[in-house]
Amino acid sequence: MSDTERHTIAVLVDNEPGILARVVGLFSGRGYNIESLTVAEVDRINNLSRITVVTSGTRMIIEQIKAQLSRLVPVHKVHDLTDEGPYVEREMALIKVVGKGEARDECLRLADVFRARVVDSTTESFVFEMTGSAEKLNAFITLMEPLGLAEVSRTGAVAIARGAGSF
Repeated sequence: MSDTERHTIAVLVDNEPGILARVVGLFSGRGYNIESLTVAEVDRINNLSRITVVTSGTRMIIEQIKAQLSRLVPVHKVHDLTDEGPYVEREMALIKVVGKGEARDECLRLADVFRARVVDSTTESFVFEMTGSAEKLNAFITLMEPLGLAEVSRTGAVAIARGAGSF
């Protein structure tokens, strides 16, 4: 039995209505899981968007996903960043913590250690902005739980290959 692998896949597509639904439909229709999904226009002149999908599966399932994505008509390129070499992956999160007294002081100390930035503050709450790996964000969120974690909003992963090559 093959081991499950986590892969970050970047897909360059025409920026047109319905393409995201088609990509998500490909995954859901075949029972593939999407752990993270981000999409944004990256080339206004050529009207292109980049979809970054983080998924898991056996090697055979990952290969099927890439092949099926490549066959979608408005897809221009599919890159498995996990397989193609070193890449940089980041996620952004907004984390709201509600508390008073010493808990507030501890929140600020931890935020400093994790390089989280205060983007909103009231007498009873903070909203922190944080960028980094999913593991770093998860660690910070876990530490905020006993201090009054109230809400979390995350972007999902964005990734780009390292070095001089381009998509």
